[in-house]
Order: sequence, then structure tokens, then C-alpha cells
Amino acid sequence: MTNAPSPFASPALSRPHAWALALTATLTMAVSYVDRQALAALAPTVSKVFDLSDAQYGWLVSAFSVAYLAGAPFAGWLVDHLGARRGLLGAVVAWSLVAAAHALVPSYAGLLFLRIALGLTESPSFPGAAQTIQRVLPPADRARGFGFLFTGSSLGAIVAPQLAPFLEKNWGLRIAFLGTAIVGLAWVPLWLLLAWRSPAREVLDAAPTASGKRPSARLVVTHPAVLRATLAILASAPAIGFLLNWGSKYLVASHHIAQANVGPYLVIPLVLFDAGSILFGHFASVRARSRVDGAPDRVLFAVATLFALITAATPFGRTPVESMVLGGLGLAGGGGIFALLTADMLARVSPSVASAASGVAAAAQSIAYIVTAPIVGKLIDTSGSYTLPFLVVGVWILPGCIAWLAWSPPAVEGSDRP
Repeated sequence: MTNAPSPFASPALSRPHAWALALTATLTMAVSYVDRQALAALAPTVSKVFDLSDAQYGWLVSAFSVAYLAGAPFAGWLVDHLGARRGLLGAVVAWSLVAAAHALVPSYAGLLFLRIALGLTESPSFPGAAQTIQRVLPPADRARGFGFLFTGSSLGAIVAPQLAPFLEKNWGLRIAFLGTAIVGLAWVPLWLLLAWRSPAREVLDAAPTASGKRPSARLVVTHPAVLRATLAILASAPAIGFLLNWGSKYLVASHHIAQANVGPYLVIPLVLFDAGSILFGHFASVRARSRVDGAPDRVLFAVATLFALITAATPFGRTPVESMVLGGLGLAGGGGIFALLTADMLARVSPSVASAASGVAAAAQSIAYIVTAPIVGKLIDTSGSYTLPFLVVGVWILPGCIAWLAWSPPAVEGSDRP
């Protein structure tokens, strides 16, 4: 980390206003996860209504991820050009409409198409939110800000399994999808209030470089800091995604919990994910003040990795609470990994490509989901158990995170070179 001033810093943007924008960007992630996780929360009912196998459900998960993968790099480039102020607004409105359309889908093929559309329209969410934090917060606060940012995903994942099954139980599957989609539109007035007034408008729309030129997409994708972060994402994302996307089905199949009752259990790992993301981000910001060489915080990252490995122990819990606590401790480590690698990566690339680099990171996460979702679905169909998939995604964390620790990163970015 570095305490060099950001080219986007504005003395007129007060700290409370900056943090209000950062937290509203975090809510963008929450809204996106409510819409995308509604399917996971309703998975048992959706599987029954559409007569889906676990492998077919895995392809629904992958369809979203494929689209998100395809859209995220372009979305990052687009947000770098438009600015997060307009980019996030357009994205939230678009994906809320797509999410609402799930209520009208008549077949598995239609559902597959809408998962692709949702992945494309949600792809600007993380690049835009990351750009917001990078632009509005001072360098010393950014690791803490990214720690909060990743709580948005778990906040949305907490709301979805409470809201969607409740709506489905009382009014049916179509109302469940429609009701969760409305949550996104409730975010719009808050963003208009905070981001459309001066000086936030100027900071969020600021030209990225004095020359107006941005580094090429190739230079962004091949930047050592981006490649290094990608390794750790590919290592840790499968475990996080497995518990998020399959947690409801796991509790129903392995612990015989009714779908309407899974919500409280799924809150446990998500709250622990939040705690890990916030705490690791906070301690990274605190420790950064005593380090002047810009070196990555390898100690904190190693501790986060050790926590993430606990994911493998999830199926050995004797009760649903024990399983969710074990999975939650793993997610706490995963949240810490995400917060630390994002703050470190964006400190080492040009501020002019913060969204583009974040889009590459989001694409890497999608690749992990695309590859693992059908595999774990097939493993479950074949073995009839969730034990082997949990062991596989848990052990997979180690190689990529060790590589992140061993890789000597480039210097902290102080110019417009990527």
C-alpha cells in the first residue's frame, strides 16, 4: 500500500460523503447478489418445477458465470469510460428487469437464457463498485473499503434465502422472483441522492489521465499484479461459490431441512464471510501505515488462507449448525483473501484502469464457477454425497494462494502506466 495521493482525490469530497458513496457501492453488490442468489435459494423448488437433475442445475449456475465472464472485462472498460456514477445506475436498472423476467419463464431453456442475460447485465457491478472505492477513498482507507465491499455479496446472499423462500411459500415461485427483483430498484434513489450531487459527480466522472489515454486491454490483462490476483481468485472462488450456490441443496439433502427453513442456517457462513472480509481489510489498512515499502501483507494473507482451508471440513459437521459454522470459518478466510488481493492489485495498476482490472478479476471468479459447478454437480450425482466436492474445493485453495504469497509483485503504481 502507499499513501501517495490519488489523481481522483478532491479536497471538497468530505470523508463522510466518501464513505457514504463507498457503502452505497457496497449495496450495489448486495442488490446484485439478491437477484443472482434467488435461484440458489429457490433451487429445490426450481429443480422440482422444471424437473432438473443436479447436473442441469449446475449448468444454470455456469450459464450465469459464462455470461458474467464474457461481460466483465468489457464492462470494466465501459465503466472506466463512463464513470461509475452512470455505469452503476444503468446496470442496476437493466439487471433488475432481467431478474423480474424470471417470473415469466416457461421452460428450462428460457431459464437458461435469462441466467445468461442476468450475467451480462450484472457484469458492471463489481468493476463499478471497485472503481468507486478506489476513487473516493484515500489510499490508507482502501483496504478497509474493499473489506466492506465484499460484505455486499454476502449481505445479498443473506437476504435472498430469507426473502425468496418466504415469498415462494406464501405466493408462489413467480412472485418470489418478482419480489427479489424489486429490491434492486429500491437502490436507485439512494445512488441518485449521493452520486449526482457535487463534488461526488466530478470525482466519479473524473478523466482518468491527463492525456486522456488509457493503457491497452492487453497490458491490463497481462499486468503481473492482475495475473497474481487471478491465481488466488481461481484458487479460492470455487469453495466460496460452492457453499453459496449449493448450500440450500446441501442442507435439504444432507441434513433434511425443509427449503422454507434453510435461511437461518445459511446466514451463519455469510455473517462469518462478512466478519472475515471486514476484519482482514481493517487490519490491512492499520498495518499499511507502518509499512513504507509497499510490500504485500503476506502474513495476513497466509492467515486468511489457513481459515479458507476449513471449508473442506463442512460436511463433517454433525448438525446443520456445525456444518455451517465450519463452512463459515472457511468463508471468513475467503472474504479476507478477496479483500486483500483486490486492494493489493489495485494499488499496483494505473488508476485509469481500476475498473478494467477489476473486471478481469471478476472474470477469473466466473471462470472458477464455470469450471467447478458442472463438476461438483456430476460428483454429487455420481457419489450421492456432498463430502467429496467439499474436500476437492477446500484442498484446491492451497496451490494458488501459495503462488500468490511466493510471487514478488510489481511496485505500487505511481504513474499512468498499467
